[in-house]
Amino acid sequence: MKLIIIDNEIPVRSSIKSLLLKCCPEITTIVEADGVQNGLQSISSFQPDIVLLDVEMDDGTGFDLMRELKNPSFQLIFVTAHNQYAIDAFRFSAIDYLLKPIDPDELQRAIQKAIRQIQNTDMSRQISFLLKQIGDRSEHGKKIVLKDIDNVYFVKVSDILFCEAEGTYTRFHINNAEPILVSKNLKEYEAFLEPLGFIRTHHSYLANPDRIKVFDKTDGGSLYLDNGQSIPVSQRKKESVLALLEGRGS
Repeated sequence: MKLIIIDNEIPVRSSIKSLLLKCCPEITTIVEADGVQNGLQSISSFQPDIVLLDVEMDDGTGFDLMRELKNPSFQLIFVTAHNQYAIDAFRFSAIDYLLKPIDPDELQRAIQKAIRQIQNTDMSRQISFLLKQIGDRSEHGKKIVLKDIDNVYFVKVSDILFCEAEGTYTRFHINNAEPILVSKNLKEYEAFLEPLGFIRTHHSYLANPDRIKVFDKTDGGSLYLDNGQSIPVSQRKKESVLALLEGRGS
């Protein structure tokens, strides 16, 4: 496997390279680049399988670099400091990222995941999706990328009825579509759907309030959605859910 590290900081590139040599034997060749223009040239000549791409560089950003590429054929892993907006965009696009300073176990996990997905022909579309997320901070029409074993789905957030925990997985219930089972836990999705208004109604459920028609307070509490489905409200969450719903209606 061929890999490029694109980062403007020499110590960071050296550290990543050292970690790769220690814990990722599948990576046989590593090339370094220090910015957007140098990175574009290296990608063109080297044709990597995997690219580790810094977000902030001296001559632009990793997003600027991706805008210059046509039909990228490699697996992409962003490397970033704690830029919450960028992190949210990565999550919505289902594109992998690593936080600085890089943890060796996280690096190994990300590389293994990239290797497993090396034939993923949807990466170009995911990157386009990511760039749109970065360019448009509005919530109207916002979409999320969901992956199951076989497919990559581009789903409008407004079409999500609710999310249901199934162990370490999350099942997304979508309006007028089959549910999608994703291999991430509900807490992870709560972190970036909650700012869009989603409500944790129960330890196993996260609901889209725009899809709620009725809050039935009898028998512990249930929410009825506009497609006829119902989900439970835990006793512990009952008052906070009611307050959130009343706040949206005021």
